[in-house]
Amino acid sequence: MRKKRHHQAKYSKPPSTAPASLGSTRSTQADDQPKGVNELLADLRRASLASSNHPSSIASPASSALPATLPPALRQILQIPETPPPPPRRPVRVDDQGRRLPPGPRPPRSWLERHDNAPRPGRRSKGGDERHVDFHKLPGAYSPERGSLMDRLLRQMVSGWDFQSVYNRYYLASLHSRVRSLLIEYLSLWGDRGVTVADLKSILLPVPLVEDERDAHTNNADAHVEAHDRSQHSGSEQYPNSEILASLNKDLYILNLSGSVGRSITIRELTNTLFPPELKSFAETVHDSWDAADTLPLPQQLLPNLTHLSLAVSPSESPTVSWKQLLALASKLPTLTHLSLAYWPEPSLTPNAKFTTVVGAQGRAYRYGGTGPYSHTVDDDWSEAIILLRKLSKSLYRLEYLDLTGCGAWFAALMHNSDGTQIDWTGDWGKMQTLRLRYGLGISEDTPQADRAELARVISTAVRVEKHIVGQRAGKGRFIHVDRDAP
Repeated sequence: MRKKRHHQAKYSKPPSTAPASLGSTRSTQADDQPKGVNELLADLRRASLASSNHPSSIASPASSALPATLPPALRQILQIPETPPPPPRRPVRVDDQGRRLPPGPRPPRSWLERHDNAPRPGRRSKGGDERHVDFHKLPGAYSPERGSLMDRLLRQMVSGWDFQSVYNRYYLASLHSRVRSLLIEYLSLWGDRGVTVADLKSILLPVPLVEDERDAHTNNADAHVEAHDRSQHSGSEQYPNSEILASLNKDLYILNLSGSVGRSITIRELTNTLFPPELKSFAETVHDSWDAADTLPLPQQLLPNLTHLSLAVSPSESPTVSWKQLLALASKLPTLTHLSLAYWPEPSLTPNAKFTTVVGAQGRAYRYGGTGPYSHTVDDDWSEAIILLRKLSKSLYRLEYLDLTGCGAWFAALMHNSDGTQIDWTGDWGKMQTLRLRYGLGISEDTPQADRAELARVISTAVRVEKHIVGQRAGKGRFIHVDRDAP
């Protein structure tokens, strides 16, 4: 049977706290030599144990070593005040409207002064009357919701249009017609420079294959000769195939150029883009045989089924548009049913000659233009405006919607009778159902009294125009609705 052997530990862990008898000796030694880290930790342990075991540490309300997790009932019995919450590490940052800013340091000033946040020169400025300008969308036009995938995608393309127009030039014309129409609208409203002729051609026309690229991808000389003959037969590298053009833009009905007319594109440039001379010459070619007459003819315009057109201009660009060019364009667009001429100037063929006079042979001064500086205010003469509007109505006889927002200066021409000449609201514009006659500029508390008086005048004129059209039709035409501001 084995004997039990008792082993005595030669080494033992020293106690964490020293006996009270040695307190006096250690205190004297601590005064003589500096304490080490272990000695300092031991002193802290002794101080914490002594404070927790002392009976006065709980009974005294003013004790600073009270536990933080004291129950509320016991705290109320002992009449101990609530522990104040710890102060925040840093004050909460708020903006000018009192909303809490996201955590983190403030952005550097260089980030706030980037070109992305600065006002772009091509966009409408925030000062003056243009800060309240809001182009009204034509009815029936598709508009993606703000923040949707389509809206984000189009805004991203517009922000980098200089890159997109070059990198994706072979694919822009193959997009869906509704997407291309929205892309033109976003370029016009949110682009840096607006819509240009090059932008319209890159979106509406397919990019042809360059002969150098064909030679790089083929080594057949016969194929090169055939391609060269095909390009010579077409007459232009911009219109490679008539069948493609006939079916490419047949379902594109809406063209919104709000804010671009007069700034990045003129009416004449738009006319030459939609009705290029090459298409007209191709359409008038004579076929060699009668069998070729059944083939699909080449359309004479890029948008053969265009029904919605917005030519709204910014108030600052209003003097740059031409009514003469508008009449030339309207004569080629009989399919239009919705038109926007928001913020257009008064109808005149010579707007820059309003203050110009011509001296005759007998020394008498005559007015050079059809409208003078006092024609509307003093003489009540609207003859030139009525003549131009009648020409416009005869060309656009299918109009059902007309937006004249911001044109309150010449609303009276819509109902004026000059020597028996007036706008025909039963014949030429008998299909007109909606006429938008709004002031076009926002009214706030800081608006001067003169602008408020002008708004009241515009509203009263719109009411009289509606009564004039209803009285002229007298049940013969369609019902007219005049969209005007509330009095």
